Amino acid sequence: MIKIHTKTFGQGQPVVLVHGWAMHSGIWHHFAEQLGQSYQVTCVDLPGHGFSEALDDFTLETVSTALVNAVPEPKSTWLGWSLGATVVLDIAQRFPERVSSLILLGGNPFFTQAEQWPGMKVNLLEAFAEQLHADCRSTLLRFLSLQVNNLPDSKPLLKNLKAAVLECATPDTETLEGGLTILKSADLRPVLAEVNVPVSVILGTRDTLVPVKLGEYLVALAPEIQLSIIDKAGHVPFLSHPQVLLDIITEFMDDSCV
Repeated sequence: MIKIHTKTFGQGQPVVLVHGWAMHSGIWHHFAEQLGQSYQVTCVDLPGHGFSEALDDFTLETVSTALVNAVPEPKSTWLGWSLGATVVLDIAQRFPERVSSLILLGGNPFFTQAEQWPGMKVNLLEAFAEQLHADCRSTLLRFLSLQVNNLPDSKPLLKNLKAAVLECATPDTETLEGGLTILKSADLRPVLAEVNVPVSVILGTRDTLVPVKLGEYLVALAPEIQLSIIDKAGHVPFLSHPQVLLDIITEFMDDSCV
């Protein structure tokens, strides 16, 4: 069993935060402290990210298993952001007994654009994979800039995002490629359609990676989900719109526990 780094804030209902591609749990720090005023919030580093040990094979199955083994609570609300949203959907499928509810933040159960499905262009993900070998650092910085595109305060947000991400060493190329492969190939739409726990989906109107029009497709796929749209938010609403996001999560948690 590999070592997975976790950090916990607060007390109350357990909430697990799972970060996105190439990031680490430090990205949540200030937001997790705020959320921890009402809940027990555990931030986890994905395998090979932050302070977690790397996997020999970074796949959805191995990642999900590693995270579930690292969280002691019998049942938690799993909040996944971006790639993390894909991971928590997979956890809901493989380990339903460990999931009380799901929050998908800037996530897409089928991340890439396809016929009759909005998402990120496959060729852009493939370009990132190719560029990792040539210049890993520049590729990651380019990916970060995409997350705050179209926002009026993009410069300070990008500065804060870079500072948070660069607090830890960059994941190795094999781990990063494994994450991109998951984003490019995983299709968790059937899981979302069939999951039997409360689900909150939170999107931003200015997200350049997960288009806001995805919301109508998700509601058609799973009518019971709670869909929230944050106006003028991009891919990192926990940095740009923390209070709005906290309010959405609190309302969802209160409703799902009734």
